[in-house]
Amino acid sequence: MLDDRKSAILCAVVEHYISTAQPVGSAAVASRADVTVSPATVRNEMTLLEREGYLIQPHTSAGRVPTEKGYRFFVDGLATQGEIDLSEASARQVRDFFTAAHGELEQVLHDTSRLLTSLTRSAAVVVGEQVAAAVVRSVQLVDLSPRLVLLVLVFNNGDVVKRSVELDVDASGDDIAAAQHILNEQLLGRSWAEVSRWSPADHPVPGSIVVSSVARSLEHGERNDGSRVFVEGTSFLAGSLEARETVEQVLGILEQQLVVVTLLKELAERGVMVAIGSETGLNPLADCSVVLSPYRVDGEVAGTVAVLGPTRMDYQESVAAVAVVSQRLTRALTEG
Repeated sequence: MLDDRKSAILCAVVEHYISTAQPVGSAAVASRADVTVSPATVRNEMTLLEREGYLIQPHTSAGRVPTEKGYRFFVDGLATQGEIDLSEASARQVRDFFTAAHGELEQVLHDTSRLLTSLTRSAAVVVGEQVAAAVVRSVQLVDLSPRLVLLVLVFNNGDVVKRSVELDVDASGDDIAAAQHILNEQLLGRSWAEVSRWSPADHPVPGSIVVSSVARSLEHGERNDGSRVFVEGTSFLAGSLEARETVEQVLGILEQQLVVVTLLKELAERGVMVAIGSETGLNPLADCSVVLSPYRVDGEVAGTVAVLGPTRMDYQESVAAVAVVSQRLTRALTEG
């Protein structure tokens, strides 16, 4: 534990370094309104903070920069402050985005990654996981030609499955309408596994031929059960890291979807919402931090939103943006 004076000085160093990317001297810290001691006292306290592992001096003539331990103290301090609000402009941007966000789940997630990048000026990652318990919310049949219809299954997690269904005979508009009614009666509330095993009973209605064709297409079709990963803003990340080798390694990780999904899932399962440097468990991310939050559909985790940046990222901005976006995405997908 640090006393109030050391805490204020350490937080001042972290905030100054995040802002300038330059080692922080005692004079710069002492000039802050919330630090009410002389530069000499600040210098002594910074020396003690260095000995305790919170700061490091890259050169003997330079100021100090935070270590992972220093960043962790700062981030944990943010958590004790309660919910961090976005700026008014950013909050308005989020509201406008989700007011206009419609369409298929894949497009919404892709656009959400762009929103996060815009808010944080960092690399953004949005992962959409297939939810095993997701059930059919609606069934639609679109008449493409007398012997071709488009089947659209909308699940309660926002996912959409489409199938082009070839018919054995010509179908009228009445046939298709009757088939859609039957399919909604039979498939609503069923999971994909149940849908793919469903076999229609004989229906004494004109739509029975269409229903049988749809059932065959579902039986032989496959749903993409892999997690979807959307990454935006890698240029911001590349520009904020100094070593070219580090940039190449980090960008290489972002290109490996399985690694990204596994990393975010493991962090979330450990309850880690901010991972700093070595806390990520990946050596190439030693100079990076990850801020993440799961989003849910009907109470079940449906994926993760995250930002990835240098360890000197703006944690206040990133934590607030990720929290608000995950909350709004949860609401948008749950309410449909």
